[in-house]
Amino acid sequence: MMAVKERVEAVLNVGLRVPSIMLLEVLYRWDVSSFFQKIQRSSLNNNPLFQYKYLALYLHYVGYILSLVLLTLPRQHLVQLYLYVLTALLLFAGHQISRDYVRSELESGYEGPLYLEPLSINRFTTALICQLVVCTLCSCVMQTKRIWLFSAHLLPLVARLCLVPLETIVFVNRFAMIFTGLEVIYFLASNLLVPFNLAKTAYRELAQVVEVYGLLALGMSLWNQLVLPVLFMCFWLVLFALQIYTYFSTRDQPTSRERLLFLFLTSIAECCCTPYSLLGLVFTVSFVALGVLTLCKFYLQGYRAFMNDNTMHRGMTEGITLLILAVQTGLIELQVIHRAFLLSIILFIVVASILQSMLEIADPIVLALGASRDKSLWKHFRAVSLCLFLLVFPAYMSYMICQFFHMDFWLLIIISSSILTSLQVLGTLLIYVLFMVEELRKAPVENMDDVIYWVNGTYRLLEFLVALCVVAYGVSETVFGEWTVMGSTIVLIHSYYNVWLRAQLGWQSFLLRRDAVNKIKSLPTASHQQLQQHNDICSICYQDMTSAVITPCSHLFHAGCLKKWLYVQETCPLCHNQLKGSLQLGSSTQDAPPQEHPIQPAGDLDPSQHPEPDSTLQVPQQDDATLASVSDITAGLKDDSDTPACSPSQS
Repeated sequence: MMAVKERVEAVLNVGLRVPSIMLLEVLYRWDVSSFFQKIQRSSLNNNPLFQYKYLALYLHYVGYILSLVLLTLPRQHLVQLYLYVLTALLLFAGHQISRDYVRSELESGYEGPLYLEPLSINRFTTALICQLVVCTLCSCVMQTKRIWLFSAHLLPLVARLCLVPLETIVFVNRFAMIFTGLEVIYFLASNLLVPFNLAKTAYRELAQVVEVYGLLALGMSLWNQLVLPVLFMCFWLVLFALQIYTYFSTRDQPTSRERLLFLFLTSIAECCCTPYSLLGLVFTVSFVALGVLTLCKFYLQGYRAFMNDNTMHRGMTEGITLLILAVQTGLIELQVIHRAFLLSIILFIVVASILQSMLEIADPIVLALGASRDKSLWKHFRAVSLCLFLLVFPAYMSYMICQFFHMDFWLLIIISSSILTSLQVLGTLLIYVLFMVEELRKAPVENMDDVIYWVNGTYRLLEFLVALCVVAYGVSETVFGEWTVMGSTIVLIHSYYNVWLRAQLGWQSFLLRRDAVNKIKSLPTASHQQLQQHNDICSICYQDMTSAVITPCSHLFHAGCLKKWLYVQETCPLCHNQLKGSLQLGSSTQDAPPQEHPIQPAGDLDPSQHPEPDSTLQVPQQDDATLASVSDITAGLKDDSDTPACSPSQS
């Protein structure tokens, strides 16, 4: 029961604030100057209410203040305010019923007893029932038993029942309206200081929060209490629904599919012509992206996907992307047709960003599934089917863009992003296939780590070439075409992030791998006798060792496992001895006659039995956390320029 109550309060907290943003939207769209020009050309020009333009401007600003007050008012006071407004509307409806009844009686002209005229008794009964319903509703809304406070509009009915002349009933009806108006004025006067007291209390509380916690905490508190993302999303959906309803209510003929697509784009363009509606579209796109990414995670992992949530996959990236592009291109200042065209390009960029986020979700899951021994066909089908979708759909989207739009720099960025997504998916599928082939062979594939590295390196190189082509096209368009600050900024950002950083990371990855390979080659290989004497597993992958290398501190590891470890740090995984200086020393003395070293099992390490290579080196004692850290680090060695930590034979 408490959960239902909390949900109802949350819905009310959002729903009751939507009209305040709708009022802000209307006030922003309202052009006072053009409004008065229309008044001057109409018959209302002589009306005293429309003679003072500055009065309307002041009312315009008062409307802004009123909407902001409604937006920030606490929920309890907001509900009470809406109840007061509802009561006023009910009283107005009651007087409308009385006025219609009096008009119908005047038209009939019958002043005799009601029971002698069937039509007269029907009109009286209908009006009486409606008035009683209005009085009851007003009493319930205001939570009072004094129903007579809301019964003034019953006076014309009582006068007609008492056979009062029809001309007198008209004055009775006017008296009832005046009496109700006086009641409303008295109520407003008695509560005149309530807004002042609320403002004073709110100012005191805000000052205390700012003094204790600061402005940032105040902003976060208001953000959470007002639920601004959900509020703006609901506001935009209402605006979009009204736009669609207005279109279909004015057309009788059915709409074709192409016309529906154009209607969809133009309706979105109509609903983002102000800062408030643009924010609503941004939050709506964020929630749509969140829904798509959540559905993607649920499709891959089921309910386990919600246990570890990634903040980067909450739709924020897509919403911020749309907002930045809309602000930089001046979207809200364009005409509807131009806005719809530009908005279609921006939405394509957002879709490309969503596809990239889906790939970031699917990539580690697919690789982990291929490296594991999980034989569930349903899991493999879901992973492969999603990868195939991410492979085909970006290519299809690029084809559709080339068919319907003239190629320019913006569209080239979208197409390049789609091509990069397809290349990344292709690389992920190739690595997945290699893992599955190794699993089906029931034996480790020789140099699997090198094969996976070259597969990754190949599609990373293709990504770099695509980014380089985009930058070259952008530079040529900037130099030989029309130069713009926006285009030059995009070229510089694209050059730095997608060309320079990619090249830098790729070169660093190559140097790290080359150094690791050279270090492994400088280590001696364990003989068959030494392996039997060691009689232990590799402490990195926990698999038996048929071949191994020996570190200067006399520990044995798989060569491939130790190579992955050396990508991260240059210490022994067990005793944390520095291997860099030791390996350089070993490489300088590799021509010396070999010496037999006592080999220690990984679980019986005693640092005191081995002399330190450097007097300043501290050798920490081995504990269970050391072995756990070995497993954790090797499980996460795959980065943007490397491969998964373990193959199926090492997992």
